[in-house]
Amino acid sequence: KASWYGIRCNGGTATASGERLQNHAATAAHKTLPMGTKVRVTNLNNGKSEIVKINDRGPYIKGRIIDVTEGVAQRLDFFKRGIVKVKVEVLEKHEEAAEEDSKD
Repeated sequence: KASWYGIRCNGGTATASGERLQNHAATAAHKTLPMGTKVRVTNLNNGKSEIVKINDRGPYIKGRIIDVTEGVAQRLDFFKRGIVKVKVEVLEKHEEAAEEDSKD
């Protein structure tokens, strides 16, 4: 399942990646995928999907696999429901370790 979050419920604009949280950006929080990974999130109730970039950590509620921004929830048409069953497909896994090594 997916849920959504925004600046008000996040307690501000800080994300785990250091990027600023923007309510309408195509970004999301995931517990384990590397920061910068691109995934397609599909609402299984209506088939709408959007590609988002992982830039935060969470959700920390049992049964939820991803938190998307308010804007993504609106575009996938589950903002009012708050939670929806989704399919999450990894499109481009960002390799944080490889990027860190190349900076040396």
